Amino acid sequence: MTAPLRIIFAGTPEFAATSLASLLKTSHDIVAVYTQPDRPAGRGRKLTASPVKQLALEHNLPVIQPLSLKTESAQAELADFNADLMIVVAYGLILPKIVLDTPRFGCINVHASLLPRWRGAAPIHRALLAGDQETGITIMQMDVGLDTGNMLCKSTTPIYDTDTSQSLHDRLAALGAETLLQSLDQLAEGSWIGEVQDEALACYAEKLQKEEGRLDWTQSAVHLARHVRGLNPWPVAWCQLDDQILRVWDAQAIDTYAPHAEPGTLVAITKEQLIIAAGEGALALNTIQLPGHKAQPVSALLNGKHPFLLQQRFY
Repeated sequence: MTAPLRIIFAGTPEFAATSLASLLKTSHDIVAVYTQPDRPAGRGRKLTASPVKQLALEHNLPVIQPLSLKTESAQAELADFNADLMIVVAYGLILPKIVLDTPRFGCINVHASLLPRWRGAAPIHRALLAGDQETGITIMQMDVGLDTGNMLCKSTTPIYDTDTSQSLHDRLAALGAETLLQSLDQLAEGSWIGEVQDEALACYAEKLQKEEGRLDWTQSAVHLARHVRGLNPWPVAWCQLDDQILRVWDAQAIDTYAPHAEPGTLVAITKEQLIIAAGEGALALNTIQLPGHKAQPVSALLNGKHPFLLQQRFY
């Protein structure tokens, strides 16, 4: 049984809340929860608490929401909690060295990749976009670099052909919580030995930009299908028909249609799919979204007789 630790938890989105929920089931003493300030959300732009804050308040935990941890007052407040360990999961604020050194065992991070691959802000999406066959969770001892600290514990998961960034996110969130508890057991056993990252294998997962959603039909169908899955549910892949933006939520690569058709050409229509020629192979569109409408299966839209869907060129 792991000896109870005094823990500061720092995180913001649902991914982090999954780890916090697991910690709450242990004997560890969560002395404070740090999370981003409330942000406007929804149509009414009402200030909304982060998923981590909502969970913390449900369990009557102290919630701290500084704009920065670089001020002396914020650093003194954190030190006053006299924590053994600070656990950071998708928090969103930079931790200065003085903060990293404040808890007795320092600060650890639950990172959604197999470091040193995919350091940075969007490791889940970049793994999908790159066509990686597997990914996972790394528990890392934090230092002043960007995801450069020693690795303490790892768990892997395959990336399936059907995975979207949402499904992979959810699986990694659960795996992250499980791996975090394993790492705390290792700490209790005295077997917490960090492995230095191989810098030669490091790559950077840049933050996603909305402009990345556009489909480039000159790419292979395999690449395009990964693009659709990797950008679901945000920012969502899209293409253009005349002045209409068509968002593509679900698609698959096939290699049986029009091998010499110009990329972007509509080459076939079935009851359930629109088949578009790619640079190599073809992309079968399964679920799409018209402007001002919800995402729908292609079959439903074809039944609705949307004639512009039958145009010959997608851009």
